[in-house]
Amino acid sequence: PLSFPSGGPSMSNRFMLAPLTNCQSGEDGALSEDEFRWLTMRALGGHGATMTCAAHVQEIGKGFPGQLGIWSDAHLPRLTRLAAGIKKHKSVSIVQLHHAGMRSPKEVIGGRAPVGPSDDAKSGTRALTLEEVRQLRDDFISGAVRAQTAGFDGVELHAAHGYIICSFLSPLHNKRDDDYGPGPAMASVPSTSGAALEHRMRFLREVIQGVRAVTRPDFIVGVRVSAERFGMQLLDVVEITRRLVSEEPIDFVDVSAWDVHKKPAEEVVDKGDMRLLIEHFTGLPRGPRNIPIGVAGKISNVEDIAHCMKHGADFVSPGRASILQHDFPAKIAASVSSGEAFVQPMLPVTQEHLMKEGVSPVFATYLRNWPGFVKDGDERAKL
Repeated sequence: PLSFPSGGPSMSNRFMLAPLTNCQSGEDGALSEDEFRWLTMRALGGHGATMTCAAHVQEIGKGFPGQLGIWSDAHLPRLTRLAAGIKKHKSVSIVQLHHAGMRSPKEVIGGRAPVGPSDDAKSGTRALTLEEVRQLRDDFISGAVRAQTAGFDGVELHAAHGYIICSFLSPLHNKRDDDYGPGPAMASVPSTSGAALEHRMRFLREVIQGVRAVTRPDFIVGVRVSAERFGMQLLDVVEITRRLVSEEPIDFVDVSAWDVHKKPAEEVVDKGDMRLLIEHFTGLPRGPRNIPIGVAGKISNVEDIAHCMKHGADFVSPGRASILQHDFPAKIAASVSSGEAFVQPMLPVTQEHLMKEGVSPVFATYLRNWPGFVKDGDERAKL
């Protein structure tokens, strides 16, 4: 089992379903029957924690068609059913709170300009006013309150992949000159310096502290970070993670590494440092609250999981493996217990296989964007 510092329900194992884009819900953000089935099947399949896809906290924060919403009380009845459906199978229920920011496609948000910490000509992003920043902070907090009201055990704040919290953390995308950005006076200051980084972290810190102030003491609060890319530098993200773990009242950090076996894409300060990318995070002290740190990225079999644990991870967040097999954790446990080889579906898979695993035709269409995942020539996958 894996327990959380705030005292919420423990995970029965070290598998936390990754928050996976699936495009299965209504355009108004209402949970669909397809998404309900997709998630509750993963809870039934043995995931110690089952996390939703990114759920946007503002209407304009939508990042993809058919995205789950948590920006309105109108979403509560179906979210309540989902929380109960996940917990029925003894899986910890978590909503990922999200705002796509500069990555919101205009066609998805009614032709409006996406918003972010600063203007960005390339993406057409408009800088938020100070009042709008504070409203956005409050809307993340309101999203957490809705998740608690619906019966979820906790939330994860999506601070990765170039979405809006990540943009606030980024020295590339955050050029604000108020309390939420480094300002021109710090343009030449190293990005990991105390003052510059602290200004960029302010938004995330205020969201964390705001969520903690208005939710019950045992409500789980996690944060997802990108290990690299998306306007972030490795040393920056490591320092942000260190500060979160040592200073904030959170319950876990979820590191999106894309590949748990890889070395960093960029050179680190010490060129003799031969650590894997994930080791820069899993090697961090866990702070006074003993915060668990998990990893995600190409975790597909027993060997991958053993690799992650050997290199210091407290839990793993499978994505593709849990799409292919709703009971991936149960199959892994059975393989370890019996000594029999774990059998992984051979890619590409058919639409029929995906449907048996709770993947709707709409989700299957999205998965066709992943080369070699859905079998070519399977016309039903194009529906």
